[in-house]
Amino acid sequence: MNAEQSPRFISNLTRNTLALIMAGGRGSRLQDLTTWRAKPAVPFGGKFRIIDFPLSNCINSGIRRIGVLTQYKSHSLNLHIQHGWGHLKGEFGEFVELLPAQQRVDEASWYAGTADAIYQNIDIIRDHNPEYVLILAGDHIYKMDYGAMLAKHVESEADLTIGCIEVPREQASDFGVMGVKEDMRIETFIEKPVDPAPMPGDEAHALCSMGIYIFNKDFLFDKLISDADRVESSRDFGKDIIPDAINHCRVFAYPFKNSVTGVQSYWRDVGTVDAFWAANQELIGVTPELNLYDSKWPIWTHQEQLPPAKFIFDDDERRGMAVDSMVSGGCIISGAVVRHTLLFSNVTVDDGSEINSSVILPDVKIGKGCRISRAVIDKGCVIPDGMVIGENKEEDRARNFHLSENGIVLVTSDMLGQELHHVG
Repeated sequence: MNAEQSPRFISNLTRNTLALIMAGGRGSRLQDLTTWRAKPAVPFGGKFRIIDFPLSNCINSGIRRIGVLTQYKSHSLNLHIQHGWGHLKGEFGEFVELLPAQQRVDEASWYAGTADAIYQNIDIIRDHNPEYVLILAGDHIYKMDYGAMLAKHVESEADLTIGCIEVPREQASDFGVMGVKEDMRIETFIEKPVDPAPMPGDEAHALCSMGIYIFNKDFLFDKLISDADRVESSRDFGKDIIPDAINHCRVFAYPFKNSVTGVQSYWRDVGTVDAFWAANQELIGVTPELNLYDSKWPIWTHQEQLPPAKFIFDDDERRGMAVDSMVSGGCIISGAVVRHTLLFSNVTVDDGSEINSSVILPDVKIGKGCRISRAVIDKGCVIPDGMVIGENKEEDRARNFHLSENGIVLVTSDMLGQELHHVG
């Protein structure tokens, strides 16, 4: 259910739920953006990290017992959570708890799959003793009231409920695809099929998993322990746990739709450079589908203490200005022009530079007389005076910049020879 249109379902259901956010993946399709950070730690939307969206959904839904499972290059993610999510009250039983891969079950093994990651923390889950366990992907952008999904889970007397979206069939091979009955009980589930099955009555779309699962605690334990005993298992929810559960148990799909209009709600997998650039660019629009200005469903994050953005010089040849753009705190636009661009915190753009249709991550310094178009500039880059990016593909490739399928140029400090290796 769309968080902006739904009533709140803060109740004993949410209070008796433990949320576990899977945040251990690299996200290799984001190329060099995830060389020094995990995908959930990638900055998004001017001042947030991707992980802030599922975390905020939990808090806004009334779920305040949260574990974040980390593994790949998690230092910056850990710091972000410690700085931005330490405000919950432990004396009220509220927490955001980091659960790094720590060989709790087998001293030789890291998290071998999504199911194994939960299994390796089964003793921690048991200590928290929730009635329901909400398992979330930590790398998607959306706003959702999990309370509504919990209410439907209980109403359906389900053992397992899976959040789902409708995806064009030509794109559905990247997802787990479901076949359902009229009451949304799942009959089939195939992980990343070559030829995705269409939805009933809609040949153009497939019903796909969002990577959001609600389990009854005892049912989850039973399935995880059984799966751990199977030598041939790949230790994955989509490949092993869910297909087995469908055959013997009550497993239902929960469509992620606007409760008023019935239209598919906003959800983005920003897992490629093109998707990341496009999702950030959407936010600049007049009425973006993802409303970051919604006071009823705020996105929480670590709030740096920064001065306001500043625009200086107002001469005809030297005017600091930003048009159709989002500019975050700490930015200084000095005699430069920024158009249809998202500037994250602490970006400086110097005299005579022109930035168009780009996403500039925090702490970037852009020198004098630069031209940047349709680019993603990673955190901490220093762009030399006069550099042109995004106008000549051959020149960009010669400098070892990454060009996406749609021609978006990704630039990192390593590519510029700056090799900051800073916390991302």
